[in-house]
Amino acid sequence: MKYIVMLGDGMADYRLAELGNKTPLEYACKPTMDMLAKKGETGLVRTVPDNLKPGSDVANLSVMGYDPDIYYTGRSPLEAASIGIDIKDTDMVFRCNLVTLSDEDDYCDKTMVDYSSDEITTEESARLIETLNRELPKYFSEFNSEYQLYKGISYRHCLVWNFPKGKMEFTPPHDITTRKVTDYLPKGDGTDFILKMMKASYEILKNDPVNLDRIERELRPANSMWIWGEGKKPALKSYNELFGVKGAVVSAVDLIKGIGKLAGLDVIEVEGATGNVHTNFKGKFEAARDTLLNGNDFVYIHVEAADESGHRFEIDNKIKSIELIDSEILKPLIDSLDSAKEDYAILLLPDHPTPLSIRTHSRDAVPYVLYSSKTVLEHNAKAYNEYDVDRSNVEIHGHNLIKRLFSVK
Repeated sequence: MKYIVMLGDGMADYRLAELGNKTPLEYACKPTMDMLAKKGETGLVRTVPDNLKPGSDVANLSVMGYDPDIYYTGRSPLEAASIGIDIKDTDMVFRCNLVTLSDEDDYCDKTMVDYSSDEITTEESARLIETLNRELPKYFSEFNSEYQLYKGISYRHCLVWNFPKGKMEFTPPHDITTRKVTDYLPKGDGTDFILKMMKASYEILKNDPVNLDRIERELRPANSMWIWGEGKKPALKSYNELFGVKGAVVSAVDLIKGIGKLAGLDVIEVEGATGNVHTNFKGKFEAARDTLLNGNDFVYIHVEAADESGHRFEIDNKIKSIELIDSEILKPLIDSLDSAKEDYAILLLPDHPTPLSIRTHSRDAVPYVLYSSKTVLEHNAKAYNEYDVDRSNVEIHGHNLIKRLFSVK
């Protein structure tokens, strides 16, 4: 038996007037997802405990079978694991976005224009991180001894702070798009220095050649660091220990790759995987197919595109993302496994909603389908979306859902 999680990040939503009072999942043409719902077990699952924020970190840990109340230590350490950063027990790790801020003189009066700097390329952002690593020590003598900045993918990078103390409060930049940053700057013990670094980064980056070139090409400049997502070194039990399976993750983002590495899963790199609607959907299918047909029992396929579209209020792209998951990943993967005469079970779901109307995550329960190629399961629905699944069938503890997947034989 082969086991598959198809995770459409942020795919769930609220109904929109622009879509005739339908959600993107209701509106999209997705015959493969609907077929799974008609023959599989459907319901709602709560992936985020009430005491934690509805981030992709918490929600994906939950979907992967790790109780966030036990295993969650923060977002950035999971991303750091993917990058290969050696984290000490005394370190605090942060996400460092390269963002676009407006050009007011006072940093505190600026507006968060774009949390992703028009989804800056990895090559461009790497040059900017190199510039920051070279220039920040000129502003702060303690930078290299206490703080280290590491490059990641696109706008997503990591900052490690040695020996932090006290309570701190940070705000994700995607939660404050189009808002003044005044009320969302770092707060708490030791964050004065972090704010100084953010302000210095603006002075360093605003006239950097990379950004001047982007402006000339009518793209938004990555003109500031934005620090958030703090966390300590995590420790996850391996999938082999928990479930007795060998597996892999297929994703474009460091967060999911990091969870995969910590869980002892293979991390498959897909050329052209970007984390947005232009990602290599076909490449993700091929990677998932190949790992299942060449020895692994399990694959976790993560697609970020719908989440990014939700944050950016891109209605058409969110619908397109759902349709491409259906046609470019799910259908050919099912066809390939059928042709190979492999039995398989599929768990299809989002990690959390990213409603277009609020442009950030919500903690609402999300629709899931558990499908078996061997038998028709109970709680069937007429289509896969937030409203047509069996809404009386609610799994409150999201980390238990994957056990249901592995119980299919």
